[in-house]
Amino acid sequence: MTLYFNKGIIYPFPMRYNVGKENLYSRGVRVLETAKLYYENSYQRTFRAKVLSCEKTKSGWQIVLNRTAFYPEGGGQPGDQGVLDRVNVLDTHIKDGLILHQTDAPLPVGKQVTGGINWPLRRSRMQEHTGEHILSGVLHRFFGVTNVGFHMGSTCVTLDLDKPLDESQILLGERLANEAVYQDLPVQISYPDAETLKTLDYRSKKELTGRVRIVTIPGYDVCACCGTHVAHTGEVGMVKVLNWMHYKGGVRIFMLCGSRALKDYSGRLADISAVSNLLSAKPEKAAEAVQHVLEEKDTLQRRLDSVQNELFTVKANEATPGENGLLCCFEDGLRPDDLRHYASLLASKCPRAAAVFSGKDGRYRFVLASEKEDVRPLGKEMSAALNGRGGGKPNFIQGQVQASCTKIENWFAQK
Repeated sequence: MTLYFNKGIIYPFPMRYNVGKENLYSRGVRVLETAKLYYENSYQRTFRAKVLSCEKTKSGWQIVLNRTAFYPEGGGQPGDQGVLDRVNVLDTHIKDGLILHQTDAPLPVGKQVTGGINWPLRRSRMQEHTGEHILSGVLHRFFGVTNVGFHMGSTCVTLDLDKPLDESQILLGERLANEAVYQDLPVQISYPDAETLKTLDYRSKKELTGRVRIVTIPGYDVCACCGTHVAHTGEVGMVKVLNWMHYKGGVRIFMLCGSRALKDYSGRLADISAVSNLLSAKPEKAAEAVQHVLEEKDTLQRRLDSVQNELFTVKANEATPGENGLLCCFEDGLRPDDLRHYASLLASKCPRAAAVFSGKDGRYRFVLASEKEDVRPLGKEMSAALNGRGGGKPNFIQGQVQASCTKIENWFAQK
């Protein structure tokens, strides 16, 4: 809802009526906006505030306070989470200058409450937002690319740039971004006047008017931004590029900073240590050891394929089709290629067609093959009778059925 002030009284006005600020101003009504404590001090973790409104929503309640330290979703940064007294704040948004706290329980209008943000989560986002500024600024300065998209996801941060970059350029950007971290530079917030703004060289995704908030990292970046940031670049800890991909004519970079980068590194180190222990290799030799295991696996697989093909040939020579010219058999653990090869060998021994099934618990993959007839009509009948599906060419179809071994054998015997 929108809150407005008239003759010393605060009135709530439901947002569904969509009364804009301009209309209210024209009536001599002053619209109230939530005091944004996170701009006064982005490190403030707790605060006292008054509940101005509380409305039921589909997913819980929506609470408006007269002041808040909760940052609302915006500029690629998710909304803060935390508590208001004993009520959980699940998300935070902004509309018409009002901060909307999405909660799991209501609070009485007029009550003075204590708010507390989820500080580890907020600090992580401040680290990553600042780290993104540094990397974007470096890549813009050296390679002329523009940041056209930024999002803090649950697993990593994505950064979209409007032009392609190669591996060497991205890794150079990462190295220079970390140089900025090591220098522990001040992160400066300013609100230049209109005249100053006209001459200022700064990054922005869109044309801005009114009061513009500028975030400056000396020597690295100047950018219009509404998010929260750390006070010094050293608090970012680390800027780490995880991966990148071509995206809409440019490049999408996947990255992490600070506490999440450390957590990611710890997880990867644990994985490497586990692999090295399993292979009895030093961590720095783990990749080499895995390559050796894969080569051994390929050699053994080729030997197994050779022996299995010999076995298939022997079995095919000994197979006896039914009186109806059909042959149906079951083999455990066959790969798709094995199914096709064995069915082809059996088909050469059958007056009509051969089917090979592989699976368990009433779920089987199959191949139906013939050198004498079009097996598609037979396959269609089989799928209808055995709860299956599949398709292929006139002399070869493959698919799946859901039926018992006995039911499959009986169906073929009756054909």
